[in-house]
Amino acid sequence: MIVPGLCWRTRHFKESIKFIHECRLRGEGCLVHCLAGVSRSVTLVIAYIMTVTDFGWEDALHTVRAVRSCANPNLGFQRQLQEFEKHEVHQYRQWLKEEYGESPLRDAEEAKNILGKYKEQGRVESQPGTRRWSSFQTLPPLGYSNYTTET
Repeated sequence: MIVPGLCWRTRHFKESIKFIHECRLRGEGCLVHCLAGVSRSVTLVIAYIMTVTDFGWEDALHTVRAVRSCANPNLGFQRQLQEFEKHEVHQYRQWLKEEYGESPLRDAEEAKNILGKYKEQGRVESQPGTRRWSSFQTLPPLGYSNYTTET
């Protein structure tokens, strides 16, 4: 499955979530990647984690960062994840349950364990309302020429 990088919106979340979930239900692995593996692919995985758990976007991000420290969705994708959390994730959770029934996967339990260990290591503020945008690790974006295939 290919998700375009330009004009990217939450409309791609559903097909991506479906693809990831079906792979996992079949017991298969699923590689989610993009050019650098930092922003776009991370955003899709965060949306999936939000859908299969009760996590908001920040806890889902910290869960991903626990296993991939360079995870850093760009600000546009962060806004999309905020909007997804605010307006759509509940509908997606319901859709997933209706489409596939109760999941035999232990996603919520595993994600909570990963997030708990991440917080124990002091890698994230665990107090509600203490979001500090400056504490997010940032990576500079690649130059425009790095995104093109023309030589």
